[in-house]
Amino acid sequence: MATQMMRNALAGVSIHGISKSFDSAPILNGISLDIRDGEFLTLLGPSGCGKSTLLRIIAGLEQQDCGTIEVAGVKVDRLRPKQRDVAMVFQSYALYPHMTVSENMALPLKMRRLSAWQRLPVIGALLPKTCAVSAEIKTEVVRTAKALGIDHLLAHKPGQLSGGQRQRVAVGRAMVRHPAVFLMDEPLSNLDAKLRVQMRGEIKELHRRLGVTFIYVTHDQTEAMTMSDRIAVMLNGQLAQVASPRQIYACPADRRVAELIGSPKINLLEATARSEGLLTVAGSALAVDNKLDSGSSVTLGIRPESLQPAEWAGLNTLTGRLRYVEHVGADLFAHVDVPGSSEPLVARLPVELASNFQSDQIVHLQIRREQVLLFSADGRRVSEGDARVTPLRSYAQ
Repeated sequence: MATQMMRNALAGVSIHGISKSFDSAPILNGISLDIRDGEFLTLLGPSGCGKSTLLRIIAGLEQQDCGTIEVAGVKVDRLRPKQRDVAMVFQSYALYPHMTVSENMALPLKMRRLSAWQRLPVIGALLPKTCAVSAEIKTEVVRTAKALGIDHLLAHKPGQLSGGQRQRVAVGRAMVRHPAVFLMDEPLSNLDAKLRVQMRGEIKELHRRLGVTFIYVTHDQTEAMTMSDRIAVMLNGQLAQVASPRQIYACPADRRVAELIGSPKINLLEATARSEGLLTVAGSALAVDNKLDSGSSVTLGIRPESLQPAEWAGLNTLTGRLRYVEHVGADLFAHVDVPGSSEPLVARLPVELASNFQSDQIVHLQIRREQVLLFSADGRRVSEGDARVTPLRSYAQ
C-alpha cells in the first residue's frame, strides 16, 4: 500500500532531524533536507562525514537514532528496504558472480513478482502464471539492457565484464524496478579516469530520460559539480551548505566549503582591515569597501582564476617570488611565495604566458577584487552587512 502511494505522488524525499551514532561516536547530527521530485542531488564531503550512512538510512539499510524519512510524503521509517520504492547502486556493484547479467538484472523483479514456490527450479515453472510472469520479466530486462547498451552481454557473467560494463549492469538492475528514487553510493570510484568521465555523462543522461529523483554520494567534487542540480555539502555529520553548483563555488557559506570546492583549491591569506576601507594583505593594499572595524582580522579568499599578471606593484596587486609553474593542458598554474603566507599562492593563467615566467623571478598579480571572498575569524563568510562587496554575485545568479 505504501509503495503504491509513493508511485501515485511526487517522489521527493524529506529528511527531518536525522541523527545516528555508532558506539557512542556521533556520525550524523540532526540532518534535515528536502529533496525535490525529479532532482539530482549530490551529498558531497570527505570520507567519514556521514554521507554514505545517510544514504543507507534513506534506503532502510541502517536505522537512525532519531528523526524521520519521508518518500513522496509517506513516512518510511518502519518500512523494510524493499517497501520504500527506492533502488540503490553500490560502490562495489554487488553483483552475484555465479549469475549471468540477465539473471542479475531480473533478480529484483523475480523476488517481487514471483512467490517462493514459483522461484523453485523445475517445480516453479510448472505452477500457474509462472511462465507468463517470467516472460514479462525477461522482456523488461531486455528492454532495459538495450537502453543501457548492454543487451549483447546478457549471457555473460560479471567476471567477464569490464568495470564500466559491471557499473551499467548495477544501474540496470536498479532501473528494472522503476523505483521512485535512485540512491547511488560512489558508483564511479572503482573506474579509471577516462571511464569516469564517460559514465558521468551517461548517468546524467539517464537522469534526464527517467525524470526521477537521484540522490548521489561522492567525495569527488568534479562529479558533484558536473552532474548535480543541487549539492549538499556534508562536514562532520552536518550540512554545511545546500545550493546549486554555481552558488556553492561562488558563494560558499564558510571557509570549509570554500576549501572543499575548487581545483586548484582557493588561496587563503590573512588580512587586516584599515579605517580607510582598505585591507592589508601580504604586504599590499586591497580596496574592498567594508564595514569592518579598523584593525580587525579577516581571511581573504582568492580563487586561482581571480589573479592575473600585472606589470608593476600597486593597489589590489600582490607581489611575490615565483617558486615554480605547472603546465596543465590549456592552463598554467603559477605558484608564488608571498609575504606572510606559509603556502604559495596559486594563479591559474593562460598557457600562452609560459614564456613570461621563470623560477625565482619577482612577479606581480592583479586581484579581481569583485571576486574576492572574506571570512571572519570563526570561518563564516563575511555577509553584505559586514562588507558591502558581495563576492562573485554575477556567477551566483
